[in-house]
Amino acid sequence: MLVDIPRWAEYIKSHPESHILQDGKWGQLKSAFGWKAVRVICDNAGAQILFRRLPLGYSIAYIPKGPVELNDALLSEIDRVCKKYKAVFIKVEPFAWADDGRWKGLEKKGFAPADPIQPYRTVLIPLDRPEEDILADMKQKTRYNIRLAEKKGIQIRKSEDYRAFHRMALVTGERDRFSIHSMDYYLNIKELFNPSSESALFLAYYGEKPVAGIIVFTHGKTAWYMYGASTDDERNRMPTYLLQWEAIRWAKEQGCTEYDLWGIPDHEEDELEKVFTEREHHDGLWGVYRFKRGFGGTIIRSIGAWDKVYKPGFYKLYRIYSNLRKRGMD
Repeated sequence: MLVDIPRWAEYIKSHPESHILQDGKWGQLKSAFGWKAVRVICDNAGAQILFRRLPLGYSIAYIPKGPVELNDALLSEIDRVCKKYKAVFIKVEPFAWADDGRWKGLEKKGFAPADPIQPYRTVLIPLDRPEEDILADMKQKTRYNIRLAEKKGIQIRKSEDYRAFHRMALVTGERDRFSIHSMDYYLNIKELFNPSSESALFLAYYGEKPVAGIIVFTHGKTAWYMYGASTDDERNRMPTYLLQWEAIRWAKEQGCTEYDLWGIPDHEEDELEKVFTEREHHDGLWGVYRFKRGFGGTIIRSIGAWDKVYKPGFYKLYRIYSNLRKRGMD
């Protein structure tokens, strides 16, 4: 059945193992930027579905990092809601790793493997151990850069200055050639998540000047590093390394037992280590892999994305349009 935000909040609270992208506040955030969030619960299974309108009254449907639990009744309800909103297809990206057997029956339910929106692979750092053990698992160069940033006068502050973060994100986007969110998007994060301590902005300062920043989310026992930004100033002082370390320490203080570095190239670890030094610094996720690999942790792969198609003809046209759009952005 369809549920309102308070009822969904109760449900998510009873499922601390769920992903932050299934939090009702995430649905509210996306609803302010072109999506419509609909939430359904059947028995103990639930999903927050995002719809984006297409021409002629059609839509696409997306369940990011969900459903939260799964049963046949929920799948039937998802189908009903998708048909109500004239969805051409629904894309599901479960919060599940490749060895999770609970989701192996998706193909029998009408789903097929599809292109992902979220990265396939990530790096998970376990936090349920002393800080010195976390540091010991890092690459020697990363530990050195953390200490170097401290020695060279970088200070990390938990901040509410999301406008400063956005200004730095503009610099980062232009330098590293990727799109960024609007300032209003980051201000909405502040308004929705900060009061419940499910998000925090950390800024790195040299003197009184911010030179880098990251936004971290928490839910249950997991913290996610999702957004980062830096200027071209004082980069020799290694502010981004100290930023991550202080965010890791903060997540540990919040009771989190793992820190998700959110996105690396989709290759086996042997291949990643073999070729990452040959890749350009600005070459997509390869650039961030150079950085993230230094913090230790375990590389892990999700089960990826799955599409269920309701209108095959429109779906084919949508795929053609999406591919052309991607080529235009390359």
